[in-house]
Amino acid sequence: MQIDKINNLLELFYKQYQKQNKDSIFLQSLKESKKKYSWKDVYLNINKLSEEMSKHIKKGDRCLLVSENRPEWMIADLSIMLSGGVTVPAYTTYTERDYEYIINDCTPAIIIISNKIQYEKIKNIIHKKDFIKKIILFENIENIDEEFNLKIQDIFKKNQCNDKNFFDLKIQRKDMACIIYTSGTQGNPKGVMLSHGGILNNCEGAYGLLKTFISKRPKFLTWLPLSHSYEHTVQFVQIVVGARVFYAESIDKLIKNMSDCSPEIMTAVPRFYQNLYQKINTSFSKTTGLKKFLVNKTVELGKKKLNKQRFSLIEFFFNFICERFVRKKIKNQFGGNLKTFISGGGALDKEVGSFLNAIGLPTLQGYGLTETSPIVSCNSIEDIRVETVGQPFKGNLVKIANDGEILVKGENVMLGYWNNEEETNKVLKNGWLYTGDIGEFNGTFLKITDRKKDIIITTGGDNISPIKIENNLNKSNFIEQSLVYGEGKPYLVSLIVLSLEYKNTSKEKIQQEIEKINLDLTKIEKIKKFIIIKDQFSIENNMMTPTLKLKRYKIIKKFKLELEKLF
Repeated sequence: MQIDKINNLLELFYKQYQKQNKDSIFLQSLKESKKKYSWKDVYLNINKLSEEMSKHIKKGDRCLLVSENRPEWMIADLSIMLSGGVTVPAYTTYTERDYEYIINDCTPAIIIISNKIQYEKIKNIIHKKDFIKKIILFENIENIDEEFNLKIQDIFKKNQCNDKNFFDLKIQRKDMACIIYTSGTQGNPKGVMLSHGGILNNCEGAYGLLKTFISKRPKFLTWLPLSHSYEHTVQFVQIVVGARVFYAESIDKLIKNMSDCSPEIMTAVPRFYQNLYQKINTSFSKTTGLKKFLVNKTVELGKKKLNKQRFSLIEFFFNFICERFVRKKIKNQFGGNLKTFISGGGALDKEVGSFLNAIGLPTLQGYGLTETSPIVSCNSIEDIRVETVGQPFKGNLVKIANDGEILVKGENVMLGYWNNEEETNKVLKNGWLYTGDIGEFNGTFLKITDRKKDIIITTGGDNISPIKIENNLNKSNFIEQSLVYGEGKPYLVSLIVLSLEYKNTSKEKIQQEIEKINLDLTKIEKIKKFIIIKDQFSIENNMMTPTLKLKRYKIIKKFKLELEKLF
């Protein structure tokens, strides 16, 4: 497939649709096993939903999509594009306050909501906004305004629709496909405008990596939120390879779901791989005798092979035994067909990556940002270098600035931040995106060495603005200053400086205060643990700049040991 010749994402789908057996299953829910959509179902439903939406939106109108992963997500996304609209995905973990900010910022004409839980969060907002024309629901909700709210299943049940030729659409690669909100430096999220061409460029790079080893109709298991730029782009890669896509029930049932559908490929964030590493390592530590010898040999020889070191004759023999009796058994626990895991959305620990590759679970680490659609580079199965994030995708120009910052230029770079020219101009200069990450090249392989910007990325791949949370903490009468910490960690913790008048307050009282503050934060933003420190951050002790901004690096360095003990 010549992806560089395709004009837009709808054309990409239509081109693949024409090649497929129309009755073969394309999208399937593992939570609701009867919910299966063939390629023809998807195509017709895109047309039906688009036909309805076109009555209420005009070209360029935003459409907010609030849903957990399910087959209807992709159908809705493509329907919005076909209607001339722009998809604005939003996390289901957002609070009412977050939704209100995004709705005010992007002024959606249509909001698509999955269920009652999400509806309850925004019902008080929607009736105040005259720009919202319709609400479309994935599930039935009782006692709602039937005229204002449409049910997607009623739309899908329509017998007739106007079949469209997706090759005749007036949508160009440079046109906006979606706005994906990411954390801002001042607390408010920024809407990243991504083009059809940017996502298609990512698809071309991904296809180049996958085509050498996947089957004709590979199975994908998807569980990362589709509102995340990483998984949002992966759904179009699934179209490129003509995949059969399974939507996982939940993260808790992920291993079970892998056994259920035997995927060849699964994308995930570092936290998943860290948990996997811990579980398998714990299991290995309980072995004794010959089993212990074999699992130790499996790891030892696997790492040797990964590092491209030659085996002796006896090592070839032992590796054959390990392959048959250890690696094959591990692979079977994940459905038996796994060709590769792909890690993105944060830094993967080198030891975790080495271990998983050594035991027969190929794990490719990539690098990117929401602002790059999102992939910049990724390791290939033929040459895995776990200490790097691979080689840049074709069409991505990557260079290292004098201060070590990674700069990216290419079609995959965002169009800018929605309604925010000031922030756009800070990071886009002469076509180059200033990523805020520090790196270096090992030959042609990119290696990330540090982070320049303040945004925290957890092991779950979540982008979190510490300033937003610190502002909430500092509003408390009890708290004078705070610093939120959690880069590469599973949750957030904080340093707390108490206000002078409350300096003798008990830790239990401060715990209650933080629990109250947590009520206004999303699940990933909540402070799980904290330390109360005596001295304030100041210009005098070099913990603040002259403009009274926290010197995060200095503070974290000073309290590193105490902070690490909280995990």
